[in-house]
Amino acid sequence: MAWVLEAVLAFLAAVSFSIIFNTPAKTLVSCGIVGMSGWLAHSLYVGLGGDPVQATFFGAFIVAIAAHLLSRVFRMPMIIFSVSGIIMLVPGGRAFNAMLNVVENDYLTAMGYAGEALMISGAIAMGLVFAEVFMQLIFKPKHRKREKGASL
Repeated sequence: MAWVLEAVLAFLAAVSFSIIFNTPAKTLVSCGIVGMSGWLAHSLYVGLGGDPVQATFFGAFIVAIAAHLLSRVFRMPMIIFSVSGIIMLVPGGRAFNAMLNVVENDYLTAMGYAGEALMISGAIAMGLVFAEVFMQLIFKPKHRKREKGASL
């Protein structure tokens, strides 16, 4: 039951961020599905005992793949679909706790939170880049074959 609740809340959060960012109305449901899939992939990975950094990479990779596919379907920029999905993976709570501990002069705890927030942010970037490379490996050879056939 918790997975269903998380899925619904992740969908609503992704749609809400999409509305805030003025995405086209016809893409709201798709943005919600992208965000929900990224969050569920992250939650599933953590639930199976995975590291939060690796889980974030996996979630960002899923979001970016789905965003690429939907950008081809809707013929719109990928960023429309990826931002609403990525925003839920951003480590805002850890960054807040890091700054709170700095203010309270607990620098050792702050460094732990800041390090984890930095690694999670890097995992988001790496997930997006790996998905981009993966999609180019899949779709670029098809374009090259067409170009060679057209020039003959």
